[in-house]
Amino acid sequence: MDGFVAEGYEGVADLFRANFSVRSEVGAAFAAVVDGRIVVDLWGGTRDVATAEPWSKDTLQLVFSGSKGLVAGAMLVLVDRGLVALDEHVATYWPEFARHGKGDITIGDVLSHRAGLPIVDSAVSVDDLLDPEAMAARLADQAPRWLSASRASYHSLTYGWLCGEIVRRVTGVSLGQFVRTEIAEPLGVNLWVGLPSEHETKVSRISVSEDFGPAKEFVSSGPGGPRYMNPPLFDEPMIWNESRFHHAEIAAINAIVDARSMATFYGCLAAGGTIGDVRLVGSETIDNFVSERTRTADALSGEPLAFGAGFMLQSHNSEFGPSVGGYGHTGAGGSVHGTWPRHRTGFSYIRNQMCNDTDDDRTRAILAALYAAVCRE
Repeated sequence: MDGFVAEGYEGVADLFRANFSVRSEVGAAFAAVVDGRIVVDLWGGTRDVATAEPWSKDTLQLVFSGSKGLVAGAMLVLVDRGLVALDEHVATYWPEFARHGKGDITIGDVLSHRAGLPIVDSAVSVDDLLDPEAMAARLADQAPRWLSASRASYHSLTYGWLCGEIVRRVTGVSLGQFVRTEIAEPLGVNLWVGLPSEHETKVSRISVSEDFGPAKEFVSSGPGGPRYMNPPLFDEPMIWNESRFHHAEIAAINAIVDARSMATFYGCLAAGGTIGDVRLVGSETIDNFVSERTRTADALSGEPLAFGAGFMLQSHNSEFGPSVGGYGHTGAGGSVHGTWPRHRTGFSYIRNQMCNDTDDDRTRAILAALYAAVCRE
C-alpha cells in the first residue's frame, strides 16, 4: 500500500489495508477531498494480476456506471450555463428524437431514467458500442416502452447515448470532449470518456472474482437481463481490457479515471460547485440536480431506484456511506464515487476486480471509517 492520509484519517488507511489483507482486494485506490483539500490518497495491490505489476500513483481504472456521474456533471454544466433546461423537451435540441410519440420527453426525464428507452430493441453487437452517434440515431427512431413519466427503469447503456447526443447537438462537440475541456481540465484532473492512446499503458486490467457470479447471473438471466446484456458485457474474454473500448466514447459505462480525480470532482460539488479558484457550476444548479426525481421500483427489474437528475441518491442500501443526503454513482463490480454535502466531502473508491457489489463489506467499511474521521473535524 502507498499514498498518504492527513492527520486524523489514519483509520481510513487501516481499513484500506484490511481490504487487501482480510477482504481479498486485488488492486484498488481510494481518495477523499474535504473542504477542497485532499485528505486521503491511497493505492495498493496489483494493476494486472497476470503480470503482478503493482498499482502506482498514476494507475487509471475503467469504472463502468461510475461514468454516469460524469455524464450528469456534463449536463449539470450545460444547465448551469443556460444552454439546456431540465423541463425542456429533448426534441427542442434534437428534433429527430420526437419520432414515435417521444416529443414530450424532457431532459429531466432522460436524466432520471424516465425516458422509456431503457434498452435498445434491436440487436446490438459489441462493435456497435463504439459508435455513439449511430446508437443515438437508433434510439431516436425507436418507440418508447411507455410514455408515462411515472414509470422508470435504469437506462444502463442508453443513458450515455441519449445524453451524449444532447451534448453534441447543443455544443457541437462530443460528450467526452466536453467532459475533458469543461470539467477535467479546469479541475486539473484525470477524467476521460474516450481515453487518449498515450495513456493506455496506465490502465489497470480488470479481473472477475468468484463472488461476481450472482451479480452476473442477475444481469444475464434475471428480470433486468435484456437491458444489460444487449450485447453481452461481462463474458470472457473481458472486452473492457481491450484498448478500442478504452478509446471509444461509451459514455454510460467506460469513463477511465483515478480516484483522486473523481474525489476532486465530487469534492467540488460538495463545496457548492467551486473548489480553489475554479467555479465549475453554481450551488443552486447542484441543488436542483440532486433533488429527488425518481424513487420507485424499476419497471423492468423490480429493483429499487433513487435518482435526482443523473445522480444516484441514498437508498435503503446506503451505497454512499452513513451520511444523510449523500449522492453520486456506483459502478458494476464495486466502485463507488460520491459526495456528502453536509460534510463538504467527495470520495472515490476504484478497483480492478469485479465483485458481487450487492453485499460489499469493502466499500461499507472504508466509507464508515471516512465518515468517522470527517465527523471528528
